[in-house]
Amino acid sequence: MDFELKSVSLDQSSRLSLDALLVAVPDGLSVSGSAEDALSRLISQALAPGGLEEGVGKLLVCFRPAGIKAARVVLVRTGPSRPSDVKKAIAAAAAQVRQPGTAKVGLMLNTLTDVSEALPAAVQAMSEAHYVYTQTKPSAKPSPVRQVVIGVADASAVRDIHARACAVAHGIGVAREWANRPANHATPSQLAEAARSLARKGGFDCQVLGEKDVKALGMGAFLAVAQGSEQPLKFIVLRHQGGARSEAPHVLVGKGITFDTGGISLKPAAEMDEMKFDMSGAASVLGTFAALSQLKLPVNVIGVIPACENMPGGAAIKPGDVVTSMSGQTIEILNTDAEGRLILCDALTYVERFKPRAVIDIATLTGACVIALGAVRSGLFSTNDELAQALHAAGEASLDPCWRMPMDDEYAEGLKSNFADMGNVAGRAAGSITAAKFLEKYAAKMPWAHLDIAGTAWRSGASKGATGRPVGLLMQYLIAQAQDSGAQKTIQRAQGRAKKR
Repeated sequence: MDFELKSVSLDQSSRLSLDALLVAVPDGLSVSGSAEDALSRLISQALAPGGLEEGVGKLLVCFRPAGIKAARVVLVRTGPSRPSDVKKAIAAAAAQVRQPGTAKVGLMLNTLTDVSEALPAAVQAMSEAHYVYTQTKPSAKPSPVRQVVIGVADASAVRDIHARACAVAHGIGVAREWANRPANHATPSQLAEAARSLARKGGFDCQVLGEKDVKALGMGAFLAVAQGSEQPLKFIVLRHQGGARSEAPHVLVGKGITFDTGGISLKPAAEMDEMKFDMSGAASVLGTFAALSQLKLPVNVIGVIPACENMPGGAAIKPGDVVTSMSGQTIEILNTDAEGRLILCDALTYVERFKPRAVIDIATLTGACVIALGAVRSGLFSTNDELAQALHAAGEASLDPCWRMPMDDEYAEGLKSNFADMGNVAGRAAGSITAAKFLEKYAAKMPWAHLDIAGTAWRSGASKGATGRPVGLLMQYLIAQAQDSGAQKTIQRAQGRAKKR
């Protein structure tokens, strides 16, 4: 979907050659429709008693209104026009323009007094509403909408915001697509090829390690999870070099379990098909790099994806087995269905070599996080206050929220083992926290945060499918880091000039 930003008034909106026109109607909007301004006249009439109902997302659909070139006009209430209101409203309006032949749609935000925060929400809503999964469903009909003209009062004032919003929407779409694909269409090898393709198009470096490389590195925990599957494991490393080579990178580590049966600790059959979504952390890393390929942020970012299946079989790890991680710490496998932390712990040890500015791992790690936070907020775990605050702020700004959970040392008591340095589970109580405490043992040398997206990465039921979260959060974090870095460099240059004088 192509988004075009355009400076346009309400009067000019009436004369645009469009198949459909969506118009945001905020609370307190006052327009006076003249004979020449058909759209303002229509809005004025709709706001009269008995017209457009109040409430965010309430609609009025008009067919071929007089004086307006678009065949269909949708007026939608955006309430006080907070970003969350705009997203809800535009999503509702977007559902009204899915008819065949509706290829070019106008989205008029020129009614809003401050479009800077509303614009990203509107772009995200339109993009998400018109995403259709077709990879393994030939009967699915793609959205007819190909172009969206976004009308604002002054395009030059929000051009950078528009570019960022489009890049993030693209990245969310990539993450949704890969997470939605069935496990036989998203194997570790296919994920690796997707990363290579992304690197070629985006100008990134991409390295893919296989089993021999992983053995040589001593990644015994990662190898243990993969050994029950016939699909070969892949360890994928992507590099975006947007800043100076001397600048420490931000590292994203995405859990890439392309299918999770639970291994010998087999999951129940009901809803096991949804375990294709267990690589949503990996998909979010691919999606973030897809967004970076368009935005070219001036920061260094490394993406790491340990990818494999977790399968039962004669070679699979068993409860009670002890494995040695890359860090040298031994782990007693008490539950083979707690496998995500096993592949992540070796990945966290691996990324120490980059001397990162920050490490963020993203994983559909625990059902306990779903119980704690549901599908609204991702779980955020970190012992680094600065990093945690930056991620929380990014989540709020991007409408992809997270919530910081406690990390008291006492939560790690249950990980003690009589036969290894630690067990891989600590019982049911506080399961999401004890999983984070396990990972903390491998990230102590770095500023680190863990995002548990088990509740937010996909939806179940009739609307089953991936959400693309937390690409929005991650990109907002990186954008903020790039802006902070740029501001710091400006200050340093100014200080340098002052010293010379």
